Amino acid sequence: MPTLNHENTLRAAGFRIVAGIDEAGRGPLAGPVCVAAVVLPDDFTHAVLNDSKQLSEVKRERLFDEITGDARIRWHCVSIQPDEIDRINILQATWEGMRRAALGLLPVPDAALIDGKPVKLFPLHQVALVKGDSLSYSIAAASIIAKVTRDRLMVEMARQHPEYGFEIHKGYPTPGHLAALKQHGPCPHHRRSFRPVAQLELDLA
Repeated sequence: MPTLNHENTLRAAGFRIVAGIDEAGRGPLAGPVCVAAVVLPDDFTHAVLNDSKQLSEVKRERLFDEITGDARIRWHCVSIQPDEIDRINILQATWEGMRRAALGLLPVPDAALIDGKPVKLFPLHQVALVKGDSLSYSIAAASIIAKVTRDRLMVEMARQHPEYGFEIHKGYPTPGHLAALKQHGPCPHHRRSFRPVAQLELDLA
């Protein structure tokens, strides 16, 4: 279960405001990659909060409302759209989202705990934690906000383009999504640089 140990270590080293950062949506063929940054109170604790992938959709939605509705918690979430992902690639887009999410917090944090590997050209002191969403409360909270934000966007996208089933697979390359993509071709929300979409466009050309 997550704790505040990593946040407290940074605070003890003189970094007063510590944010946790995580993303959702690196792997899908459609939709944005969403990145959230969260600063929690020094005394924060929670009986349920964990890596968003370990929680049901109902629990994620409940936690999202709880976290974003708590006046003591500061958070910022950004969405990097498919056209930018295609232009700079998904890794660079994720890193850019992490930079924007961190700098979108007021006041700007002194340091960040980042899920995964280090981010190049990150503007703040950073500590990268592999599987950080199961280690750090701040990263776990960011994972909830990023995941729920993206899922809600994909459900809205499904209303615009019901033929793809975005509300079910959230843009991931499931057999149903791939079949719909083959039948209908890509929509404006698909990532043209991702292999199944790029190959399909070549086949249709």
